Order: sequence, then C-alpha cells, then structure tokens
Amino acid sequence: MSDLSTVMTGVNLVWLLLATFLIFFMKAGFAMLEAGQVRAKNVANQLTQTIITLVVGLIVYFAVGAAIAAIVGEVTGGGALDVAGAFGGVYAPANETGAWTHWLFGGVFAIAAANVVSGAVAGRTRPRMYVVYTAVIAGVVYPIADGLVWSGGWLAQLGFHDFAGGAIVHGLGGVSALVGAYLIGPRSGRYDADGTPNVMPGHSITLAVLGTLILCFGWYGFNVGTAASVFAMNGGHIVLDNFTYVGRVALDTTLGMAFGGVGAGALAWYRTRKLDTLYLANGLLAGLVCVTPVADVASWPGAIVLGLIAGAQLPIVFDVVEHRLHVDDVCAVFPVHGTAGIIGTLAFPFVAASIDGSRFAAFGVQVLGVAVVCALSAGVTAVLFTIARGVNWARVDSESEYEGLDVTMHGVETYPEFGEHDTVSIPDGGTVADGGRPASDIELVMAYIRPDKLGDVKAELAEVGAPSLTVTDVSGRGSQPASTGQWRGEEYVVDLHQKVKVECVVADTPTDDVVDAICEGAKTGNKGDGKVFVLPVSAATQIRTGKTGLEAV
Repeated sequence: MSDLSTVMTGVNLVWLLLATFLIFFMKAGFAMLEAGQVRAKNVANQLTQTIITLVVGLIVYFAVGAAIAAIVGEVTGGGALDVAGAFGGVYAPANETGAWTHWLFGGVFAIAAANVVSGAVAGRTRPRMYVVYTAVIAGVVYPIADGLVWSGGWLAQLGFHDFAGGAIVHGLGGVSALVGAYLIGPRSGRYDADGTPNVMPGHSITLAVLGTLILCFGWYGFNVGTAASVFAMNGGHIVLDNFTYVGRVALDTTLGMAFGGVGAGALAWYRTRKLDTLYLANGLLAGLVCVTPVADVASWPGAIVLGLIAGAQLPIVFDVVEHRLHVDDVCAVFPVHGTAGIIGTLAFPFVAASIDGSRFAAFGVQVLGVAVVCALSAGVTAVLFTIARGVNWARVDSESEYEGLDVTMHGVETYPEFGEHDTVSIPDGGTVADGGRPASDIELVMAYIRPDKLGDVKAELAEVGAPSLTVTDVSGRGSQPASTGQWRGEEYVVDLHQKVKVECVVADTPTDDVVDAICEGAKTGNKGDGKVFVLPVSAATQIRTGKTGLEAV
C-alpha cells in the first residue's frame, strides 16, 4: 500500500512540475510576442519588463501572494482567520515537497496574470512602473481572485466555475491592461488632434508569430496541467483522478485554439480581403483564452463555437478600443485576454456537456463572479495608475519616448547595425589603383542602400581598401514607389522606405573604385537599390593630433 502511494505521489508531482515548466516557458512567448509588436527602439525595454515581471512577481508571490490567497479563501469561504497558518503553509509546510510544488504552480499563474498587462502599456511606461504593478497584481490582485475561487472562497462556495483562469488570469489581466493603458495615455503620435488613430506598426512579424506559437505550446501546461492530479487511491488500488477528463481538456484546448484562428482570420478577410497575419496569430491566443475556463467540461462542439466567437470578436473589440475609446492597446491585450476570457467564463452553463442544477442560475453565478473579478482588477489598477501618474512614476518623458526606451532607459540598442550583417575586417595595407584623383583631394562618397545589403557593401569596400566607413539608419524616398502596408487590419501608406546611409571619406583610394564597390555590393536589379553621391570635402582635421588635409584622413 505504501509503495503504491509513493508511486502515485511521485507521478502526480512530476506531472505538476512538468506543467509548471511549460507555463514558465510561456514567458519566452510573452517576450517574443510583445517585442515583435513594438518599435525597434523599444524592444530591449519590452524584453526587460518580461524579466522584471518574472523576478518581482515570483518574489512577491512567495512573500505574500500565496498566503493572501489562502487567507481570502479561508475567510470568505466560511473558515477561521489564520494568518500565521497561511504564511507558515508557504514558508514551513508540513509536507515541503508537495506544498512548495503547488506554490510554484500558483506562482507561474501569478506572473502570467501580471505579464498580460505589459503589452498594452508598451512604448511609454517607466521600468519602475512595471515593478510596481507587477508587485500589486502578483502580490494582491491575483491572490485575492485566487482565494475567492480556487482556494475555496466565496465564489467557489456559490459554484463559480473557472477551470484554468479565463477570468482569474486572463480577464483580470485584460481589464487591468485596458484601465492602465487608458490612464497612462496613448503613445505620442498615436492619435491626431481630432482623435483619428495613426497606425504604428511593430517592427517584427517574425517575433510576434514565434511568440504566439511558444504561448500556444505552453498553453497545454495552463489547461491540461490544471488537471493536476493524475492518480488517486481507491480501496488500495491506484485509479485515475483528474486524468479521467484530461482528454477532453486537451481536445477542447486544441479546437479552441484552431478555430480562434479561423474566426479571426475569416473576419479580417471579410473586412480587408487580406489574410492578416497578426490577427490570425492573435486569434489563436483568443481562442485559447476563451476555452480556458471551460476546457474541463465543454463539449467539443462548444469548444469550436467558443473558438470562432473569440476569434471573430477580436477585430471588432480592438476597433472599438482603438476608435471609440481611444485607448492605445499596443498588443491588443484587451480583446485577446479580456473579452475572450470573459466570454468563455460566461459561456460555462451553455457549453458544458452536463451541469448540476439550473443553467440559468449557473449563468447568474458566472456573471457575478466575472463582475467581482473585473471590478477588483479595474479598481485596484485605477488607483495604482492614478497615484503613479500623480508622482510621475507611470510614464517616461516625451524626449525619452521619442528617442526610444532602449537607449534612454537601459542604455542599449537592440539592433546596433539595423539587422544581421557580417563583420568584415579591413585588410592591412592595400594597393591603390592607378587613375584616381590628385593625392591632395579629399572626397565624401555617400550612398543610400537597402539595409540587408550592408554586409555585402562592407565586404566590397574592404576589397578596394577603403578603411573609412560611417553607417546611419535612415528612411526616405526616391524613385521607389510607395506601397500599402497593413497592421492588424488597418492599411497605411509606406512612402518613406527604410535605408542605410553609408559614408566613406576617401583620399588615397580612387573614388571610382569606392563607388564601384558600393554599387557591386548593393545592387539587386530592382527599384529601391539606392543611389551613390560624391561630394568634395574642402577641409579635414584630425581631433587627436590636429593634423589637417590629407594627413587627417
């Protein structure tokens, strides 16, 4: 008997830890998804906030969050107040292995709820504000919601159903994101004076889709992992415990995800006649969020319907948030997490394969539970961001926002050379070809080229022995025609194209050789390859030595 019990306990703990690690890996998904949807100048800031949420969230949840959840569950569920026992259950539990494993499982849920917010307030929020709101959400707001439901509190006593966090994690985070983004205000230039929104595309669809797929993978830890107990003892025999319905959870999760993509993609196609990549990716997540609260009970047709609804509402709700409410939700957090989580939670009585009692009465309980969680999240977030604005802790100054948070807040550039380019060593010496200008002349060769051709141009310049090189990231237009871009369903005109400006001051090396080298490295044969200009340099001075003219170069 004891041997069987040990095996059962070991398997249950291994499964719970595996699910925990999957959820933890979702941090990489959040990081990539958000990094891809912000501008290049704010990528490092967004990655930093992911780390901040991880570090601060886990520390605060360990310090107070888990105990608060236990206290709220006891008090509102009809038990006695035992503060010492709640904190002791975290720091010195009777069964350390089991208790601390369950603590970690709760901790990754807490940091997920906090991480939801960051995508909405990206591009203009101070790093210290990330610290503050992460501490409040992971240490207070999420634990209270957890206590009311998962820790046996008041809503649980009423019969409120939220299997894996449709309301407690995603609805809570989505509402907090909407309130925070409203109070902190839109990014500079996001809206015209008359309220017309301007499209601000993120810098990398690649990262956004990668982040989406990582989150989809980790979501099986969220949903399937919540069926946390594999085995149980029954009459001296090991039997399946929560794994009796794990197949339903896995199927519903997968169907909700897939049909969320279908719903978002179909509506985006209907509105723009284009299959919008970002809406398709966001639709996968909205479908997952929507099925999360009911994955343990929903019939498979119900999961399909929820996925379609969650995906289809995404463009509609984002349009309302952007155009009606004038809230700058950078990563579409509210429609992906907020409304999708709320819809799925409210749908419980209608999609459950079976239910005890009246479905109408169950719907009333779901409405009450969602209202309580949303009010808790919105109220605390409103107070927090209002105070933070008052003491100038919420938003960066306009100059820092213009320059980019990567440099001004963190002192780094995510893309110091504007993309992947090979480092080319300039060979020692170099033969000067015949037929150059007189040795006393100095000229500036200035070229505008495609960013992806910089590596080739550097290699060609090295071959002709041109040691001087200055590179600048610029945008402009010449003969290359304007094009139409689309970002989350909205079209915008691209008439300023990203280019790299290359400058070479030449003296000994023949100018024609330098021009030919640039043309050879930059040419693709298509419009937009760029141009090369040659300008005379009337004087040059080396700052260190004071040498002038040719010697300075």
